[in-house]
Amino acid sequence: AVPKAQQRLLSQSQEVFMPIINRVADLVDDITAWRRDFHEHPELLFDVHRTAGIVADKLKAFGCDQVVTGLGRTGIVGGIRGRGVASGRVIGLRADMDGLPIEEASDLPYRSKASGKMHACGHDGHTAMLLGAARYLAETRNFDGTAVLIFQPAEEGGGGAREMVQEGLIERFAVQEVYGLHNMPGIPIGRFAIRPGPMMAAADRFSIRLEGKGGHAARPHECVDPIVVAAHMITALQTIASRNVNPLDSAVVSVCAIKTGEAFNVIPQTATLLGTVRTLKPEARDLCEARLRAIVESISSAFGATATAAYERGYPVTFNHPEQTDFMAKVAAEVGGASAVDTTVPPVMGAEDFSYMLEKRPGAYIFMGNGDTAGGHHPAYDFNDAAIPYGVSLWAKIVETGMPAR
Repeated sequence: AVPKAQQRLLSQSQEVFMPIINRVADLVDDITAWRRDFHEHPELLFDVHRTAGIVADKLKAFGCDQVVTGLGRTGIVGGIRGRGVASGRVIGLRADMDGLPIEEASDLPYRSKASGKMHACGHDGHTAMLLGAARYLAETRNFDGTAVLIFQPAEEGGGGAREMVQEGLIERFAVQEVYGLHNMPGIPIGRFAIRPGPMMAAADRFSIRLEGKGGHAARPHECVDPIVVAAHMITALQTIASRNVNPLDSAVVSVCAIKTGEAFNVIPQTATLLGTVRTLKPEARDLCEARLRAIVESISSAFGATATAAYERGYPVTFNHPEQTDFMAKVAAEVGGASAVDTTVPPVMGAEDFSYMLEKRPGAYIFMGNGDTAGGHHPAYDFNDAAIPYGVSLWAKIVETGMPAR
């Protein structure tokens, strides 16, 4: 018989029952309560002290063999040994803990209590699901090896994964493979999407400072108008993707902010452009930076202005290793059914700092259905609790399948 908690969630998702672990279904109410508590108390970047404290306390209460705090400033790592460790295998599972600086627009009973902050991307769900997996794995230990549970701060722009890696996460816990997941609005509950190779883009940012010659708007011939220079520059920057990058590759160059001027009758002295570049291949990344710098220099010179471009490389490409991608897809099929796993999903031009972990060890990153909900980073977004048993079962089965008990 299907437990009541599982029956309720499955009816909510309108999905046909597939092999969700029964014990996981029994834990759903507890995991949902944790998730909603995290949602009520969102924290940003590395300032996730409350969340990290709860995670550490629960891991200890579950009986984890090792709980380390303060890695990557506020990251938490829990280690669980299976009934046997003869295999020497170590698999890492990662969840992110931080929210976003967005004012929540909902009337949920558990809506954010922190003004200007909310869990608008589902990291509350990611953290709760990995905690659920920790509880299950610590109870059952039906595997041969060690599961390393990674709770990371500052995914939303802070590079928390980079800091944890730099502080020795991989080597200290002898992680051999590492896996991550993210909920995805628009994908039905109980379904997954994954692909080998580039899964998410590299994310770079640039700022361009133009200096012309300010003056009276009625005497433009005596000025060098940085707004006109900026307009030509913005148009030219769009040719990088359309005329320089191979059409079979992917690139996005977006100017997202223009800061200049304050009066209706004054030509300003300076203008600043801010934007982002997204790519999926190293050669496209190098090309975009080189062309951006060349365009900035040539156009400013042509108009008699001066310009400086600051180009900052951010998160690298989230690259799924083929062998581990195939493994994760097969495990997801055990949870949701073969037809529930899309292995041809196109890459997403958003970015994810799990990429730093994938640069150190083979692994894979998967999207998990969040149903018909508001999109991520939207003030009306909410993680769908009906997804919980699928995510927890996926984590549990990755450990039990990847390190089978002897």
